[in-house]
Amino acid sequence: MCKNGCSCNLPADRLLQPLLLFLLKLQPSHGYELIQRLARLDLLEGETDPTTVYRNLRRMEQEELVSSSWEAAETGPARRQYAITTRGEELLHAWMAAIRRQKEKLDRFIGLYEQSLSR
Repeated sequence: MCKNGCSCNLPADRLLQPLLLFLLKLQPSHGYELIQRLARLDLLEGETDPTTVYRNLRRMEQEELVSSSWEAAETGPARRQYAITTRGEELLHAWMAAIRRQKEKLDRFIGLYEQSLSR
């Protein structure tokens, strides 16, 4: 919530899919590691709910955007390792084009707002 009482937060869940795809493009990872990397990026409002991340990863696997395999750990249980697929990379490129278009619109809005302040 903004200091003036409005709920101005942009929907962070809209960015979760492209962020996960981007992180997996950089490096295949397991779910917990992805959650930690998301937190370090600090691009989402608040803490990232692990359930939401895992739900998105499962859905993205069903849509063939990511693949997964079990990785045996030296200590502890095996973990599911996720990697981006070719289809996932194509979607990430499409996301980036859409985000750039949205950024241009937001930049125009900010410019118009700032102009109105100087009147």
